[in-house]
Amino acid sequence: MRVEMMTRGSQGPHRLGFMKTTAYFRHMRQRPDRSRILDTWIELAIRQPIVERVQADGRIRRWVYIEAEARYLRIILLADRETVHNAFFDRRFEP
Repeated sequence: MRVEMMTRGSQGPHRLGFMKTTAYFRHMRQRPDRSRILDTWIELAIRQPIVERVQADGRIRRWVYIEAEARYLRIILLADRETVHNAFFDRRFEP
């Protein structure tokens, strides 16, 4: 497994485990409500979403149900379909 270290001031995508992430994602991940979201849940949303929607800007929204939390996780991918830009539990999502 290859893990690249995150560097301060870097603006481009980095790898975090097997995921490419944006600086925004890494910053938001420091919030207490976001830090508890497991990488495996994000990877599940990337690989096996229950719903996918493409935004006007080309970013991709994907949802997956996380049984352990009894909630839906939404992730936002960049247009490249692999770089994670955001991940959060979506209180308003209805399948």
